[in-house]
Formats: sequence, C-alpha cells, structure tokens
Amino acid sequence: MSCRGEGEECLGKDGAKRHREVLRGTIQGIKKSFILHQAHHSGVKRISVVIYKGTWGVLKVFLQNVTCDAVTGTEYAKCKIVTAMGVIKLNTNRKT
Repeated sequence: MSCRGEGEECLGKDGAKRHREVLRGTIQGIKKSFILHQAHHSGVKRISVVIYKGTWGVLKVFLQNVTCDAVTGTEYAKCKIVTAMGVIKLNTNRKT
C-alpha cells in the first residue's frame, strides 16, 4: 500500500477482498426473519417450517421468470446491459 506521509491510514485502498461470504443462491440470501416480517404484516401469527421452504420455492420460480424475461427483453432491444428500468418496464407490461 502506498500512503502519503507517515502514520496515515489508507482508507479504501486495501485491494482485493480475499474472504468474501459467498451466498449459495439468491434465495438463500432471503432470511427467515424477512419472511416472518412480511407474514406479520399480513396478519399471520405463526409460520410452520414448511412455509419457509415453500416461500423460497415460489420466490425462486418468480425470480427465474423475471430474469428470463429481462434478458429476453434486453436482447430484443439490442442492448448489452440489463437495467433496473428495463425490468420495471417489462413487469408493468406483463399481464399477470
């Protein structure tokens, strides 16, 4: 690291992060507490363990469909980057 002056700390110049936490999948990144929080807003008091697995399964299918549609729409528009606005436009035009 090349800091200017003696005794200075270099902030933001650490280089590559060697030990990053790798999520097994985007669905596993959704915590049980988030699902429980969403259920409490709907008026649910208790949730079975089976519900968590079912919720992850439904979310996985939904995200696969959204990702597939976003990539297809991006290819159709002859763009190279999938943007958030592109995904929002595709979802507003969807009839589901």
